[in-house]
Amino acid sequence: MSERRMVIAGTGSGVGKTTITIGIMAALRKRGLAVQGYKCGPDYIDPTYHTTVTKRKSRNLDSWMFTKDRLLDIFTHGKVGADISIIEGVMGFFDGKSPQTNVGSTAEISMLTKSPVLLVVDCSSMARSAAAIVKGFQLFAEATNIVGVIANQVGSEGHFQLVKTAIEQECGIPVIGYLKRELDIEIPERHLGLIPTIERGDLDSFFDRLGDLVLETVDMDTFLELSIAEPLTTFSGPSLFNKNKEKILKIAVAKDAAFNTYYPENLELLEENGVDIIYFSPLANECLPNDVDGLYLGGSFPEVFARKLGRNRVTKESISTAIKNGLPTLAECGGFMYLTESMVTTDNTKHEMIGMIPGEIQMKPTLQSLGYREIVGCEGNFLLKSNVAKGHEFHYSTYHHSSEIPFAYEVEGMRGKYKEGMLAYNVVAGLTQIHFASCPSLVDHWIEKCLEMKAMD
Repeated sequence: MSERRMVIAGTGSGVGKTTITIGIMAALRKRGLAVQGYKCGPDYIDPTYHTTVTKRKSRNLDSWMFTKDRLLDIFTHGKVGADISIIEGVMGFFDGKSPQTNVGSTAEISMLTKSPVLLVVDCSSMARSAAAIVKGFQLFAEATNIVGVIANQVGSEGHFQLVKTAIEQECGIPVIGYLKRELDIEIPERHLGLIPTIERGDLDSFFDRLGDLVLETVDMDTFLELSIAEPLTTFSGPSLFNKNKEKILKIAVAKDAAFNTYYPENLELLEENGVDIIYFSPLANECLPNDVDGLYLGGSFPEVFARKLGRNRVTKESISTAIKNGLPTLAECGGFMYLTESMVTTDNTKHEMIGMIPGEIQMKPTLQSLGYREIVGCEGNFLLKSNVAKGHEFHYSTYHHSSEIPFAYEVEGMRGKYKEGMLAYNVVAGLTQIHFASCPSLVDHWIEKCLEMKAMD
């Protein structure tokens, strides 16, 4: 028995992986297939496009954050009920945590999931040279399974035929289609990523058009043939999912355009272990829901909405009161920024935030931090205790404080070790965004703390 899955990889960043990936997803949906999306690496925004077009939660697959078994557990959990799995790569095919190995790369994930690979090549201003590029990717690591090519940015049907002839002759794999230089179908970008779908409104017509373009110039019958793969062997050990414990407490989760970057598994692991999640919107000035036992403030781009967040006093006061009363809280990146005293945006305007964390956030026009992080909890961190978790940082902000603070984490990244974040009341807050599947005991510790505080009411 076989199943269908395909990795959409690129020769580098900016070659059109995301546009082609969501175009293929839309085309497959038009053919009546249930499509499950995945994204290699810690990216939050690309999966929102997958989710919007497929109507299924997209998942992150990360071979640095997770063990092989945990990665396969997440993959297997995600594809239940799907006809085909589409895995979008990150950066170039072989780019990962280190220039010396494949760890964390799309190539490694394709090998761990035993998935065929479709390579996206930007063919603008070249013809036969495209074959040399593909040949290099084939030979670089023979354990990968590059089964086909899509030519992007071609000038015409004639240009495509030149590229196709060269690659198929020299590389022995099919070039199954192309996309032309259609400038009006590019997805707008902000910072290093796409604008989240939650900020873009109705995208159905965009996806519909992109799906039609793919159906016109990509051989989807051949794509489906190439996607056939052997079923993955069962991973060892128990699954993180399908525990379905009885609900024993409630945790409020901020969810709107300012706070929307949550790994779906983080929320699912809470639910699987007995948490009833109650969503609320700080942007809508909603009060923190009544009778909740914990609070989760995620990230996104709160600086875009700093003015409104600063003015929404109902939300701010309800969160402040709850935290002062000991509500066990995790705040990540944007959530951490929201809990500080103020945020200064790039136009040098200061906006008053909640004030539970001393100090100020200053937004910068350039990226301040990006990359994988391995973290351990500092003394008093009830979430991590002595455990190690993994996550990433991605922000354009700097944090400034004048007094000594109890740090939340000791972090190790490419620049060495340092301390970041802050502990206050029963709040664990920092700029690192953690994937709970890298440290499932974090969920247990959070629930224990919530139950402890609930028993004191």
